[in-house]
Amino acid sequence: MANVSKVHWCEWRAVSRPYSELRRCLEDWADKLNVGYPNTLAENYIVYSHRLYFRNCTMEHPPLLDPPENVLLPLIITPICLIPFLVMLVVLKSKDGEMQS
Repeated sequence: MANVSKVHWCEWRAVSRPYSELRRCLEDWADKLNVGYPNTLAENYIVYSHRLYFRNCTMEHPPLLDPPENVLLPLIITPICLIPFLVMLVVLKSKDGEMQS
């Protein structure tokens, strides 16, 4: 992160490479110390890094929320109701039609 200007700390394009290097470094140290990754020490270091570098970052877009229940229910129920109907159509069509070769 030392090579990234402070004004670009919240831009993923600017921090993706240092972030990947941090992950790679933590994985290498875990291998050298013969411990699994992720581990508590690595997670604590990542949390520390987030608090240090990204605490003033705000999201440009609001977080995605679940749709309201009056929209969600039809989206769930429609495919469930369609499945038996489509199975019935396939069965009826296979009984009426001749075998194709």
